[in-house]
Amino acid sequence: MRERPPRGQREGGESQSRFVHGVNPVLEALRARPDEAERLYMVEGQVGARAAGELLSRARDSGVRVEKVTRERLGAMAEGGVHQGVVLELRGFRYSELEDILEAAQASKRPALVVVLDGIQDPHNLGAIIRSAHALGAHGVVIAKDRAVQVTGTVAKASAGAVEHTLIARVVNISRALEELKAAGLWVAAADVDATEPMWSARLDGPLALVVGAEGGGVREGVLKHCDHRLRIPMAGQVGSLNASVSAGILLYEVARQRGSARSPASQHSGSNPLT
Repeated sequence: MRERPPRGQREGGESQSRFVHGVNPVLEALRARPDEAERLYMVEGQVGARAAGELLSRARDSGVRVEKVTRERLGAMAEGGVHQGVVLELRGFRYSELEDILEAAQASKRPALVVVLDGIQDPHNLGAIIRSAHALGAHGVVIAKDRAVQVTGTVAKASAGAVEHTLIARVVNISRALEELKAAGLWVAAADVDATEPMWSARLDGPLALVVGAEGGGVREGVLKHCDHRLRIPMAGQVGSLNASVSAGILLYEVARQRGSARSPASQHSGSNPLT
């Protein structure tokens, strides 16, 4: 994997802090990235004794300064989010490269699974998708550098801390990233409300990139052209589409279900399209 940027810097030398709020996201950040923590802010008496004990212990072990603040100040840091009396200041989020995700997949000895997001705007959706991706075995998540939400404190909170354990690559061009994934041997399937192929009729147990589009608009037509398959999530209700994070969770679960199913050696078609 590539070398990480020096402390206090992101790619391009830009120095920028981020604030993670909420007991679980802060604990996960202290567990996973103690060297990136700058300062822990707490409202006295608001955090439960057990959680406060671990927070203070981990901060002390990592040499992180602890500052008691008012609820008003903490609320401003959390930008109005539910902070539960604690905020952690971290260095700017360190994004991975696409090759890092592919290397992680190779090292895992499991078929690659990458979630590619085409223009997700809502931080709660991004956080929920990252949480599902981490829980259901994805090797990483790919987001767009422009015209899409980036990793923020709100995203970290919505992910329940999963951002601290997930490789997240940021790319300039989603279509180009898909071509790179295909060149690495992955098949590409997109969630598409207008598709005719239901998700459970597709083979999803091979190396795979799942593409989920923006809220409302879905995957852009220009991006769909780079996908091998378009999958529909069958629904019985009258609503025509699902929330982006719900769609991602359903598709990821179907992948996990298929990969967990016993298959005879004869059913493993080496080099064949796993989606057919």
